[in-house]
Amino acid sequence: MSTIGKRIRSYREKQELSVEDLANRTALTEDFIRAIEEEDMYPSLQPLVKLARALGVRLGTFLDDNVSSDPLVVRLGERKEELTMHPDGKEPGVKFHSLGKGKTDRHMEPFFIELLPQSAKDKSLSSHEGEEFILCQSGRVRITYGQEETVLEPGDSIYFNSIVPHNVGCSGEEKAEIYAVLYFPV
Repeated sequence: MSTIGKRIRSYREKQELSVEDLANRTALTEDFIRAIEEEDMYPSLQPLVKLARALGVRLGTFLDDNVSSDPLVVRLGERKEELTMHPDGKEPGVKFHSLGKGKTDRHMEPFFIELLPQSAKDKSLSSHEGEEFILCQSGRVRITYGQEETVLEPGDSIYFNSIVPHNVGCSGEEKAEIYAVLYFPV
């Protein structure tokens, strides 16, 4: 069982919620919730956002394992992959490295994200409350926002309301790297 899955189960059980109760609160299937709790396989960030909201916690709560003091400093050599999305259920497509892990009073979720070539194949749109800021570090990044498609190159950035259906992936067959800050209102 993954660390994130364990934490989701723990919060669900602390609130005395069954998998069925949580499914009803999130519009996710019971099988899907069981898979998240028991396996390290996530299709996208959206289900985790729904679970966090339904459990009354921040998304970062699923990533945190210790408390830091201000300011939180994350050294390049200390970055760790925290979450891998598998958009097709098989190949990894997106790897998240939390840059806010440990800052328990945060209101934003900062990440360094690797967009692998598999992410270019996933065109599914998702939406959630909040805002996103993305800065392209390397490679080319395709962002679908509603009906529009934009390609970012190194140094380019985009800031948008995430309630509009969107998708982020690499553009082409080369890996891309981005810094992203996500804000989810509580």
